[in-house]
Parts: sequence; C-alpha cells; structure tokens
Amino acid sequence: MLSDIEIARNSHPLPVTEIAARLGYAADEIEPYGKFKAKVPLPSGKDSEAKLILVTAMNPTPLGEGKTTVSIGLADGMRRLGENVCLALREPSLGPVFGIKGGACGGGYAQVIPMEDINLHFTGDFHAVTSANNLLSALIDNHIKFGNTLGIKEVIWRRCLDLNDRALRVVRVGLGGSVNGVPREDGFVITAASEIMAVLCLASSLGDLKRRLGNIVIGYGEDGEEIRARDLRAEESMTVLLRDALRPNLVQTLEGTPAFVHGGPFANIAHGCNSVIATRAAMQHADYVVTEAGFGAELGGEKFLDIKCRKAGLTPSCVVLVVTARSLKFNGGVPKAEASKENVAALRKGFDNVKRHLNNLKRFSQRVVVAINRFTADTDAELDALAALCRECGADAVVTEGFAQGGKGAEALARKVVELCALPSPALTFAYPDDAPVEEKIAAVAKGIYGASSVSWSEEALAHLQKIKSNPEYARYPVCIAKTQYSFSCDEKALGAPEGFDFLVRDVIPRAGAEFIVVIGGNMLLMPGLGASPNTDRITIDTDTGEIDGLM
Repeated sequence: MLSDIEIARNSHPLPVTEIAARLGYAADEIEPYGKFKAKVPLPSGKDSEAKLILVTAMNPTPLGEGKTTVSIGLADGMRRLGENVCLALREPSLGPVFGIKGGACGGGYAQVIPMEDINLHFTGDFHAVTSANNLLSALIDNHIKFGNTLGIKEVIWRRCLDLNDRALRVVRVGLGGSVNGVPREDGFVITAASEIMAVLCLASSLGDLKRRLGNIVIGYGEDGEEIRARDLRAEESMTVLLRDALRPNLVQTLEGTPAFVHGGPFANIAHGCNSVIATRAAMQHADYVVTEAGFGAELGGEKFLDIKCRKAGLTPSCVVLVVTARSLKFNGGVPKAEASKENVAALRKGFDNVKRHLNNLKRFSQRVVVAINRFTADTDAELDALAALCRECGADAVVTEGFAQGGKGAEALARKVVELCALPSPALTFAYPDDAPVEEKIAAVAKGIYGASSVSWSEEALAHLQKIKSNPEYARYPVCIAKTQYSFSCDEKALGAPEGFDFLVRDVIPRAGAEFIVVIGGNMLLMPGLGASPNTDRITIDTDTGEIDGLM
C-alpha cells in the first residue's frame, strides 16, 4: 500500500480559490499561500445554526488511534451523502512530526492536504506563536537588566520551542557577565503548551487577542503581587506578531471537503482544541462542522466541553467516540507489540476504558456514537465483540474504514451522525459549575471523570493555590488539567479504567490570558523529549527533486 505522503502527493487538489468560492468567500477576501492553502477573514455576524460534531476517543496507544483520520473520513462521508460539511481541525506541531506520533493530517485516504506543507511550516502560525512567546521572555529579561522598576522577584513565564527537546526543560539564562543580563533559572515548554497558543485559540477578535495578551501573568513582585505582560507594555508588539496568525487557514481533504485548520494546543498538556475563530468560520459556511479534541475523551473531550464550549457558548449536536481493537487490547493488558494479534478476551477486558468514556460523556448529557476505526489486522470476531459490548452500554457502534477507503469507508458512520444530529440538540451540562472553588473543580474532574478517590497537593501547588484564591478574577476560571494521555490516572501504566487512586496536583498555574487555571497532574512535563528512534530516522529528502519521504 502507498504511504500517506505518496497518497497525498498523487492527489489532485482543487485550487484553494475554488474551495473558498464554494464556501461563499469573494476572491478579494482570501489570501492564498501558494495554490492550495489560504488565510480567510475572521468570522463576523451572528453564529449559524450549523450542527457541531465533536470527535474524541478512548485512551490511545503511543501511536494514536486515528482520531483525525476518522474526523476527515466522516466529513468526506457526509459530503458523499450530499451534506454541506466543513472540518475544523488543529494544526500539527513539529514535535510529534519529528518525534514518534507523526503529524496531524490524518492518514491513508482520509487526509487533509497539502500534507507536507501542513505538517511542516504551513502558514507560519506556530512560528508566530513562538516569536510572540519569546518576545515576552526577552522583554522580561531586558526589564530586569535595566533596573527592574516593576520589582519582579519570581518569573513564571517560560520560553518555548516547537520541537521536542528535553534538555531545555530547565536552563540558566543571563550567564557570561552583566553584558548578557541577570542570571536566573528559566525553561522551555513546547509551543503547543504556550499560553500564547491557548490565547490564539480562545480569542474572539483582534481586540480580544490584545486584551488577553496584556492579561498574561509573567511573575510576582516582592509582596507577591502579580505582574502582567501589560506592565511591560508588551501586548501591542505581541499582537503585531500574531495579527495574521489569528486568521483561520483554509485547506481541503483528498476528496475536496473544505477544512479550516487553525491552532494547535496539545490536549495532554494544554486544552487540545482548534481555535474558536476557525470553528465559528466553519459553522458560518456549512450545515455540519466536524471538529476534534486531542487524545482521550477525559482530556481533549472534557476540555472541549468544559473550557471551549463553556467560553464560546457552543453546544455539540453529537459526539463520536473513536475506539480501536488495538487500543482495547492494549488497555486490557496486552503489550503494545502484541496488540495487533487477535485476542477477544483482552479486548473485552480493555472495554472498561471505553465504558468509562461513554459514561463520562453521558455526564455532559451528550449523545454518542462509537466509531470503530478498523485496522487491517482486526478480525471480524474482535469487531463483532466490540460492537456487542457497545450495544450493552446503550451506544451504537459503526465500523469505519476511512483510512483504506476515504469517505466511502465512512458513509455508514456519516449516516448515523446525520441521524443523531436531526434530533434536538441536548442541553450541555458541565463537570463543575463556574463558581465552584478551584480545588472543587479539580476534584470534580479527578473523581468524577478520571475515577480518583482522593486528590493530594504538593507544597508548591498549595502555595500557588493560595495566590490564585486571593485573586477574585480567577474565581470563575475553568481548570485545564495536564496529565498523561495513556491513563485516566497520573500513572501512564495504569491502563483500562483504574479506580480508587490518588490524583496528585503537583502545581497550579494561573493563565489569565487564556482565562483558565493550568493544573499539573503527577509528573507531567510541558516539554516532551525525543524517543530512542524518532521519526527523524525515517524522514528523507531527494536533493534533486526536493521530494520528502517518511513524513506521516
């Protein structure tokens, strides 16, 4: 079978101007970046009545379970049924592209294109976020160097880089004498975890973007008072760097379905959803919008509902939960290397993971259909057993084969989704109320969604909690919990549906620009590292033709 990049390279995309014209954009409204990608205007006017479809998933194996592939296949399948549909997806980070998981363009015959461009530099949005983040860092150190009139005592702002690089987690800056600044401890997070990325994805306009950037807490003064980016007069220049990045990007699938690909926060260490602006743009130009939230439903799904929908006033009409036989067996105790072999008993054991996700989504009052993403090694016995288990939980399950067949392989799923969307949209409920104390919000997610029996706090987290609770501004902020994607708990080896564990809050960090509280669970790190055999071992370029191979 052809590789993803070969399939993408052999495709015949339409000019992006034609895709934009189909959506009703005038020629002078779009800004093409080459032939097949473009920036489009910020959405304006009233929200449409479009049906919003959230695609989320069970806890994955390290290679992922094809959630983006299912999202793309579903949208293509709906279009094959004659529906007016758009995608709203996240942009890829270079960390996974050169790490192990790969990019974020789907796979096989369910891809967004131009795949190479999107997975690499695209329209420069990630670079703009990185630049704005690091400009703020430079202004902080510059202010300290030239007298520190704001009295900055503790800096909590970190630099960022869009690559996996564990050596940058903790660094010392300002070394080499006074000419190089004032020495202090610093560190890097990956760009997908930068608060700037969250601000970009949650802002509603250029003015809202600037307001949020100015609100960012960069550190504390001598008496514990917050110091913000606006105190450094940083928000204007940061907004300048992000002006064009705020506009959504328009591309297409292999089958010509329009796709808004914009913003890229991870769901394990950030809030895991594409931009509100791109979602609204898609909803203003289609009857159905398929969007995804990163990793499992207890991470990206919970954050989509508790943060994005709460903040933007969005309500899904249907939720698609992606499951695979491979991940079920993995969660049932089968080693990753053995998960491709038939093992119905392990699959049944691992179904506890799916069952908890289904029950959790019911807590949000959502209608759910299970999409069984079929892999070539899956057997009929496994898929039949999986479908039966879903029916026992009251959920319909549909086998989807978008990877192998594109939209045709997802038509059955598309029909089911259209059927559910025809019903009145359920009223969205949340895991916790707006006005609950921070510690109660964390406990509501840890106990109610993850299955923990208790929540414990490090001394550092307790100290930072007191600072947060002293500021009434934070009283209504939702919580954004950073934890492993492989387990409901903080322990990535606790697979399936663990219960009765203690959830350790290692730190809590105010994100006044994003307007949520980041909670670090267990030993989760905001800068990933490369594995022993990263994708860089397999990516090549032909220096005569410039063609890239090994990208996925």
